[in-house]
Amino acid sequence: MAIIEAIRTVRVHAPIARPIKTASGEIDAFPVVLIDVLTDAGVTGRAYAQVYLPALLPALEATVQSLGRLVHGQVLAPRDVHTALLQRLRLWGAKNLVGAALGGLDMALWDAYARLREEPLYATLGAAPRAFPAYYSVGLYDAGSVIAIAEEAVALDYPGLKIKLGFPTLAEDLAAVRAARKVLGARALMVDYNQALSPAEAMRRCRALDGEGLAWIEEPVLADDYAGAAALADAITTPIQIGENFNGPEEMRRALALRAMDYVMPDPQFIRGVTGWLEAATLAHMHGMEMSSHTFVEASAHLLCATPTAHWLEHLDVVGALLAERHPLVNGRLAPPARPGLGLEWDEAAVARHRVH
Repeated sequence: MAIIEAIRTVRVHAPIARPIKTASGEIDAFPVVLIDVLTDAGVTGRAYAQVYLPALLPALEATVQSLGRLVHGQVLAPRDVHTALLQRLRLWGAKNLVGAALGGLDMALWDAYARLREEPLYATLGAAPRAFPAYYSVGLYDAGSVIAIAEEAVALDYPGLKIKLGFPTLAEDLAAVRAARKVLGARALMVDYNQALSPAEAMRRCRALDGEGLAWIEEPVLADDYAGAAALADAITTPIQIGENFNGPEEMRRALALRAMDYVMPDPQFIRGVTGWLEAATLAHMHGMEMSSHTFVEASAHLLCATPTAHWLEHLDVVGALLAERHPLVNGRLAPPARPGLGLEWDEAAVARHRVH
């Protein structure tokens, strides 16, 4: 048994290989809060939480620290701590910044718990290691610039590529898709609108994309417009993918009830960490729905092992430049390392270079 002694956080702007442009804006570095859970057993659990807007990074860190004060002195039992936090948050809610902080803290607690057991997280969850097909997740590229990106995906041996769409015109969307498809050949091509379209425009563009051989169309309408997503899923044959913005398993449950998607991809942070993911995986299994991951490569590699309907792993390496040892791809697939916990160790020199004071 171990006791939670303290929560230590560091704010960083994690560098990424290239800016990620979407129809809603551009990300040139990820604002991230690194989270360390210190215990009286000498074991430290590590994870992180992220927010897209740098201006909100101090608020995210403050929220993680506030939740940390609520769990100080508790036994390191992640499910029990999770339940206790949700009870304390019942009047306020556990969404958005609070949900992100809760999810990041939950992942760090599970990491500490698995480290205490001296086993990888997948083993703690009762699963065996598996290697998952990873798709290369990139930004918005037009028909000319997407060719180099698709060639890069092929050269790196990714079995799939996901590009953003949401150009001013449908013609530009179609041109980008067709240019990427020519390069990829039989490899999977996914597209992501990042909620950029109105319901009517989404119906028009998704119908036009039907027949282009896409593996899925992601978030064409607002994330919480489950009725609009359901109408699209019913009207077109290309699978509709949503889920990265579910604020907890209960939102996934509502989306499933409305048949708002063909595939689902929760975000380990917003679904409320490992504990929330396991509930989401059970929901997906009950509905016979394939479930992919959203970012958080390190945690996702473990969590998909414990997901009966595991599908694709999104490879968007948010904190790789801050790690002492990355989770490498092998033949376009990613398996969790056999190191204890999530397998995260910070490269302290890199963290110091990118720290936000």
